[in-house]
Amino acid sequence: MLQDFPISAPASRDARNCVLETERLTLRRPTLADVPAIAQLANDRRIAENTRRLPHPYSQDHAAEFVRAAAADGRETVFLIEQNHSPLGLVGIDRTTPDAPELGYWLGIAHWGQGFGTEAARAAIDFFFEESEAEHLIAGARVANPASRNILEKCGFQWSGVELHRFEALGSSTPVDCFRLTRGVWSSLKNWGISTRRER
Repeated sequence: MLQDFPISAPASRDARNCVLETERLTLRRPTLADVPAIAQLANDRRIAENTRRLPHPYSQDHAAEFVRAAAADGRETVFLIEQNHSPLGLVGIDRTTPDAPELGYWLGIAHWGQGFGTEAARAAIDFFFEESEAEHLIAGARVANPASRNILEKCGFQWSGVELHRFEALGSSTPVDCFRLTRGVWSSLKNWGISTRRER
């Protein structure tokens, strides 16, 4: 149910310093201190094969490069997903293509199937629509990854077709289900059940 994941949104409009809180999770900007945990979580071929940009093996050097790039590039908003100060994965919005902002996420294998992906994605989506003027958000999931598709559908994304996308870990392209979420649909879903609070 949508109402299971109330969101506490930040008062600050600075995505680089804000913290998002949900019922079970805290989302914050990753730092270099998080590099070992990110590398340990991401260094699993099952994650890389379902995430376009993750290489495999995934080293601490990869994680450090990612954290530095995310801090320097204002076109991508990245949050480390934590539960009780323990990192679970990452979620973010890539605005590299201004007319096609894209949601992305991954979780460590031990944290799959517990609703964390949906909860984190909803917080990032809510932040995106609150803090930007964009009218839509896109996302994708490998056709062979029904769990990711399920997360997107629970967040209100609507299927828009299938495309071929290259996955670094696979070294080839593979079919991806493409999805789109409009501001209007998100607003309706929030009115139906997602409570958002502006205190922190």
